[in-house]
Amino acid sequence: MPDTAITIAKIDMYQASVPIVLRALTNLKTILGKAEAWAAERNVKEETVLNARLALDMLPLARQIQIASDNAKGVAARLGNVENPSYSDDEKTFAELHERLQKTIDFIKSVPEAGFEGSESRELVLKFPNRTMEFTGLSYLTGFAIPNFFFHVTTAYAILRHSGVPLGKPDFLGG
Repeated sequence: MPDTAITIAKIDMYQASVPIVLRALTNLKTILGKAEAWAAERNVKEETVLNARLALDMLPLARQIQIASDNAKGVAARLGNVENPSYSDDEKTFAELHERLQKTIDFIKSVPEAGFEGSESRELVLKFPNRTMEFTGLSYLTGFAIPNFFFHVTTAYAILRHSGVPLGKPDFLGG
C-alpha cells in the first residue's frame, strides 16, 4: 500500500525570488524608458507622467516604482539574511527612477545565494505604523512579498498604459 503521507518538496528560496524580481525590475526599467521616450516625443512634462495615477486615492507612478523597488530589495535582504538598505524615496525624474531601479538591481545581485539557505522557515517580523506582521520566510515570499511587489509593478505598467504609452503584454513580461 502506498504511503499516504504528504511529501513537501524543498523550495529553493533564492530561485523562487531573486530571478523573478530581477526580471520584473529590468522590464520595469525598459517600460519606464519607453514612457520617457513617449513623453519626449509628445512634449509631455516628466512631472505629468511621474505624477499620473489610476484613481485619485491611489499613489502616483513614481511612488509605485519606489514601492516596487522597496519590496524587491526587502525580499533579497530578508530572505538573503543581509541588511536591507534604505532609500530616500525622493526621485522626481525619469533619470532618478532609472538610477533607483538600477541601484536596486545591483543590490539584489550582490546578496549571496548562500544567505537564502533555510530562509523558508526563518521567522520574519515586519513592523508597520499600524500593525506588525509575522511570517515564515515561505509565507512572506508567497503570501505577501511577491503579490505586493507585482501589485506595484502592475500598477506602474497600468498607469503608463492608461496614460497612452504604447505598451503591451510583451513589455510587461519581457524577453
